[in-house]
Amino acid sequence: MTECRIALANIRFPGTPEEAVVLAERAVADAARQGAGIVCFPECFIPGLRGVGKTVAPPDAGFLEEAWTRVAGAAAQAKVAVVLGTERVVGDALFASALVIQPDGTRAGFQDKVQLDPTEDAIYTPGAGRRIFQTGALTFGVAICHEAWRYPETVRWAARGGAQVVFHPSFSEAEPGGYAPTSFADPQNTFHEKAALCRAAENTCYFAPVNYASAGSTATSAVVRPDGRLLRYQEYGKEGLLVVDLDLDEATGLLAKRWRPDY
Repeated sequence: MTECRIALANIRFPGTPEEAVVLAERAVADAARQGAGIVCFPECFIPGLRGVGKTVAPPDAGFLEEAWTRVAGAAAQAKVAVVLGTERVVGDALFASALVIQPDGTRAGFQDKVQLDPTEDAIYTPGAGRRIFQTGALTFGVAICHEAWRYPETVRWAARGGAQVVFHPSFSEAEPGGYAPTSFADPQNTFHEKAALCRAAENTCYFAPVNYASAGSTATSAVVRPDGRLLRYQEYGKEGLLVVDLDLDEATGLLAKRWRPDY
């Protein structure tokens, strides 16, 4: 058995960019105290996701660089890898992204969001290309929010490349008149958590959606087994880390590797 302990940062939407950094630093330290080797944050946690009715400061490349350096310092001190939901500025383009930081504080690189939600077209620029990351015994990919819900190929690509876990930084909150679930993949709820079960089962890999903590949210942070069974989920609206032990030997990628694009 090859064991790996992961943490999902199911924490509140930050009120300011500075609060986002402080909350991230605390979550990294907390993940270390609970014995996790890696912690993943929600979509664009630093400085906060745009276009969802929240007040978020204008894009600031200087602030982002400083924020990444601080979180990398926290990672090095805690000896914990980080999948940091963030944004990045490249010239005139703004990307929704995830920065992967190794336990020694070095940056492994970014996975930009390639498949944008149509509502994001005026905010973010679609990225190009996908990556596989490695930290210790863990091989993983990142598929950001809309990508994995709507485009199964984003998860399959990672699993075919050897990813045992696909992290899924996301954003979901209560909608007026919407259903407020109390159990994962409730039949009365939206399709999103049911899709999470599918992404794991159809690729024989672990799938780990990570959401912000908010009252009445339609989805929560969770880990799904490679056979599509729920392993554990965070109580809806409860702020904190979801810490889960994985047996990486179960994540064979068998069904993903059997996929034939030509049918």
